[in-house]
Amino acid sequence: MAQTRRYSVGDTIVLKGGFAPREQAGRTGTVSAVLPSDGNHAQYRVRIAAENFDRRVLESDIDEAQSTTSSMSSSALAAEPRATSWLKTSSIRVRK
Repeated sequence: MAQTRRYSVGDTIVLKGGFAPREQAGRTGTVSAVLPSDGNHAQYRVRIAAENFDRRVLESDIDEAQSTTSSMSSSALAAEPRATSWLKTSSIRVRK
């Protein structure tokens, strides 16, 4: 069963508040990659503006009310053709 993803690369997201209160600017980031799901949750690589590294963020950690999604609808995402792999196994030569 394919899981639909709410966010795509370039979307601006806001993380939910945690244990320590953080200003909203410290919780705002940009999705830099869509990662494979861990079974039940979609995962994203997110760059927070105030940090110089990427975080792995679960979709459940994103504040949906304050985050912006891409303009593509889920039906448009389903109609989009699958990307082919850059690795072509038929072109690999193995010495015998």
